[in-house]
Amino acid sequence: MTEVAAEDAGAGEPAASANAESIEAWSGPLFERFLQFRPIVSAGLGAHGEAAIAAHPPARGDRVLDLGCGFGDTTRRLAELTGVPAVGVDVAAPFVELAREEAEAAGAAVEFHLADVQNGELGGPYDYAFSRMGIMFFASPVAALRNVRGALRPGGTLCAVVWRRKLDNDWVHRAELVVEGYLEHPEQSDEPTCGPGPFSMADADTVSQQLQLAGFERVSLQRCDLPIKLGDDLEAAVEFTMALGPAGEVLRLWGDRAEEVRPKISTEIRAALADFERPEGVFAPASTWIIGARVPAASATSSRSGA
Repeated sequence: MTEVAAEDAGAGEPAASANAESIEAWSGPLFERFLQFRPIVSAGLGAHGEAAIAAHPPARGDRVLDLGCGFGDTTRRLAELTGVPAVGVDVAAPFVELAREEAEAAGAAVEFHLADVQNGELGGPYDYAFSRMGIMFFASPVAALRNVRGALRPGGTLCAVVWRRKLDNDWVHRAELVVEGYLEHPEQSDEPTCGPGPFSMADADTVSQQLQLAGFERVSLQRCDLPIKLGDDLEAAVEFTMALGPAGEVLRLWGDRAEEVRPKISTEIRAALADFERPEGVFAPASTWIIGARVPAASATSSRSGA
């Protein structure tokens, strides 16, 4: 079995790093919100993840690493496709603990470990690394991608899904514009932030350069446009967009100080999302990049983020 020399989920968070504040956010308030909206997140992001896997599928028997595994549904899916145990890593102990519990209950052939992908030991060598919305939050993305490359065998594959621009995800952009009309991003807050944010890899040229600097080759980015369900009705959609995404992040960072304007924001977001409503729920266009890259065949698997 692949070894991952990282702190176990029962032993607390990984040692302090450049991603410490992001780890705090994902281990606390963001975990709670993702758990609350798990059906929406898993279904909406799941469709984009399946499209990515179809574009760059792992081979039967591949040893797979799932980066930023979250609830572990992608890790279990990859294990089903390859027929061998898959390994999922995440920086947030609550995600890892829940993923383990659910995998054990289902009898799934997977492992979950607590690790900071940017500078932690990831084990390996793996044949294939996958990430569904899990590589956008690093303080140093090139270092993180270099560490991933070091965990892959020569010729190994990286496949990842990241958000394209906010303008290409209008439901996000509309909600953010409403919030910006009332609140600026606070310079100080008692709440931890989630790092660079979900749209840090929206620019194709920037991502291509980051991957090349990290030692990958045959880099490709394929646009994927699939709708995401925001809720069963407008009220649910408003609640979702005010909890997650850029609008939700600003509201979270303001905390109780935003309560006076929250009703006005809710009303305006409801109007902004109204044309996405259908009889079966609120569905908005969503756009992602499907990233594909390879480790050079002569690359040394021992290369790590400090190389």
